[in-house]
This record gives sequence, structure tokens and C-alpha cells, in this order.
Amino acid sequence: MVHAPVRPIVMPSVLAAPPGAVGITLRPMSDRDLPEWNAVRQGNREWLEPWESGDPERAAGMTFAEWIERQRQDERQGAAAQFLIEYQMRIVGQISVGAISYGAMRSGIVGYWVSRDAIGHGIAPMAVALLADWALLDEAGPRLHRIEIAILPENRRSLRVAQKLESHHEGLRTKYMFVRGAWRDHETYSLLADDAPEGFAVRLMRRHARE
Repeated sequence: MVHAPVRPIVMPSVLAAPPGAVGITLRPMSDRDLPEWNAVRQGNREWLEPWESGDPERAAGMTFAEWIERQRQDERQGAAAQFLIEYQMRIVGQISVGAISYGAMRSGIVGYWVSRDAIGHGIAPMAVALLADWALLDEAGPRLHRIEIAILPENRRSLRVAQKLESHHEGLRTKYMFVRGAWRDHETYSLLADDAPEGFAVRLMRRHARE
């Protein structure tokens, strides 16, 4: 088998929602984000804890600076990309595409979270749509064919996000991801590069206008 060469990910300085959409931006993380990011995470610990995946091998934790450097390393290796979600000039969440594979697959897995006080504005669907536009359609992005979202069946808010994005429901994967100390089933959804030639953010806006 011939493996496709790894293409480093060139991170955009910012990804902005189209005019008329919820006014969010996505941007790479940096060392200076520690105080605000930490405050948001601490304030949302109970809100986020039920949904967060973890490593069953319990690898040693990293400092924030080490984590930022790991992100830069992942970008250089073409393995993953992390973005902060900002709304009204403040951090309200985070979104990533990781486990990126190239060659015949050209796929990645999306993960995200949004703070409790920012829900109800359509932030999560637009954040995924912006990420999809960049990861699947942007010539400067990784040019993937498919991105996947894996959701715990009881996470109704995220299931609704997948529906709003008109993503493909691919079914239930048994014991797919390690969450809250156990391997748990996940509903899987996908977005494909040819799903929205006009762009995923534009398609989402049009859907919202019809509702």
C-alpha cells in the first residue's frame, strides 16, 4: 500500500460566520488564552463532565502550555486542528477535528463543547458548519472527504445539532468511545464534501430561514 504524504495543516487566523448568521468566530488557541479558557472550563465543569471522553490508560496530564505545543505539533503532522469558539468577544466553547486520516479515506472526527450560558443561540451548529466549510471545502484546509460526529444517545442537544446540519445518520456504534469510565455506545453522523456545494454555513442559514 502506498501511503499519501502528510500535509501540514495551515491554520487560519479566524473563521467567521456569514453576515446574517449568529456572530461567532473560530480561531486557534494560544498561551494567552489560559486565564479565560480556564475560567470558562471551571464554570462549566458539571455541565460538560457527563459528555466528555477520556483516555482509559489515564495518560499523564499536560500543562496548558504543553497542550498548546501539542496542538502545534498536531498541525505540523496534519493530525488535528483545534479552535476556540468566540461569541460577543468572549470564549464560549471549543471545536476540533482530529484523528485525521488521508489517502483513500480523507476523514476526521469532530468534537466540540459550548458553555451553558451560550446555548440557545445556534452556536454549536454554526461552529460545526464553519469547521466543515474549512475542513472539507476550503482549498487552504485539509481537504477531507468526510467528517464524523459521534454522540451519546442521551445527549439530545447534540443530536439536534446533527439534525440541524442535515448530516447523515450512520447508525449506532457499540462501545465506540470511552466516556465516564466506560466504553459507551454512540450514534454516528457524517458530513461529506459534496453534501453542500454552496457551503455548510450557507446551507444551515437557509434551513433556519425556512423554519
